Amino acid sequence: MKLVSRCPANANMDFSRVLENCGAFGRFQHVILLLYGYTNILSSLHYFSQTLITFTPEHWCYHDDLKNLNSSDLRQIYANVSHKSCTLLEAVVNGTGVAASSGHCQNWIFMREQGYESITTELKWVCDKSHHSAVGQSFFFIGSVVGTVIFGNLSDRIGRLPALLLATLAGASGDFLTSFVYGFPLFAFSRFVSGLSTDTMYYLMYILVFEYLSPKRRTFGLNIILAFFYCFGLMTSPWLAIWIGNWRHYLWLASLPALGVLAYPLLICESAQWLLTKKRYERAVQCLKWVAKFNGRQVEDSVFDEFVKYYREKGNEELKLTSDEDTFMGMFRTPHLRRCTLSLLLKSVIITLSYDVINRNMEGLGTSPFKLFSYTSINYLPAGWTILLLQNNIGRKGMACGALLVGGIITTVTGFLIAFLDPKENALLLAVMIGLGRYGVTVSYDAEIQYAAEIIPTSVRGRALSNIHVVGLASNSLVFYVIYLAKFYKPLPSIFISCLMFIGAGLCLTLPETLNRKLPENLAEAEIFVKPGQCFSLCPKREKISSTTI
Repeated sequence: MKLVSRCPANANMDFSRVLENCGAFGRFQHVILLLYGYTNILSSLHYFSQTLITFTPEHWCYHDDLKNLNSSDLRQIYANVSHKSCTLLEAVVNGTGVAASSGHCQNWIFMREQGYESITTELKWVCDKSHHSAVGQSFFFIGSVVGTVIFGNLSDRIGRLPALLLATLAGASGDFLTSFVYGFPLFAFSRFVSGLSTDTMYYLMYILVFEYLSPKRRTFGLNIILAFFYCFGLMTSPWLAIWIGNWRHYLWLASLPALGVLAYPLLICESAQWLLTKKRYERAVQCLKWVAKFNGRQVEDSVFDEFVKYYREKGNEELKLTSDEDTFMGMFRTPHLRRCTLSLLLKSVIITLSYDVINRNMEGLGTSPFKLFSYTSINYLPAGWTILLLQNNIGRKGMACGALLVGGIITTVTGFLIAFLDPKENALLLAVMIGLGRYGVTVSYDAEIQYAAEIIPTSVRGRALSNIHVVGLASNSLVFYVIYLAKFYKPLPSIFISCLMFIGAGLCLTLPETLNRKLPENLAEAEIFVKPGQCFSLCPKREKISSTTI
């Protein structure tokens, strides 16, 4: 039996009210959440593929006398040899390696992880070619910056859905192309193409879900789906790589499922809120009618007539006040919004850099990097539940600030444990601390996405989020430099990251609380939304809210 929705004729027919009539948490929302979960699996397989395909196992320069020896014997033979990975041996005398006076190592013995063949071991990118993997990583992140700008702008020009499809397929094409490379130049190019969709395909789908989901269910839907599906992708990807046994075949597995996004337009529709900002009212109504039909709701045409009338009148009033179209640069024109935007940009740098350093620094901790990465990825489940349980109680600001503060403390403690404990003897303790560190930074990362999406007005949400992510992704070029600080003093990377997280916690105090408030739809509303009276407080205001507030 279909439900018939009627509203008072004098009611303000804004998007939130009409969405409630069409169904704000019905079958349509269940489908879009499942597709969001599928996108999270694709994103997890894609984002960390660079780490899995370039894994460098322990290795030694090859010599005929070293045939059929196990890793313990090899370590003992090379015990008195400096730069064991790249030093050519002249002979092995009484179980001790004698370094050759001249010549360069041409072949190596790799201690592969359960026989897994990475691009490093296949193409022997070690010693004087060890920079190839790192440079390829850099091109990957350069591509992510370019892709985020391109697809973020496209999302506000041609729509969220087509930009999502293009971004996802671009990244998958890069991964697939990478699987056929045998030299460095093509590897760098293919990693650049692969990077084009990094993070972009995730947050574009995030925006679609965000704009169609009931505010009451938003925290639950976004964070639990993210926690479960992204966790599943991360935990299984190392084992899939080992099971397949070859980096080329793994990239096929990671890229081919992306073709599934071609079915998205058959199941979901374009963002109606974005269509309203473009004054495409008839198309927005078509999308909402599709939602209503999918959810088994029957909404009277008069509701949609009032809805279109409301937005036409609102658009005419705004046109009288300003002739400028809302743009990302417009967020810097007014003082309060400019301060808020700068805080979001800097916070994105801090959280993204911290997230990548903690998630990618898995070697030399006494446990197989594959196993450590997989087991500690379980943190995404408690991280999602933490946001679900706390964010609607302590507010978005309290969640973001508290997560960064606790994460910074955990990271500091972990750094000193790494410095003063033997990794082999304390592998379990270090694994637990790495897991806790990933938990803290995951809560921070996921809370930041929803927080920023709620602060930024609808009219520039795609471009603004993409540009904020661009600045964060650009900081990833510093990841390996931060990790390299351990060469001087082992806790330095952890100390550096924890200091950044403490600064990020302070920045959260300059942002407004968004809980229980109607979110801004344009820049004029956003300037009022972020005024100083709404900032510098951790406690969300308990307001009596209507169905249109968040």
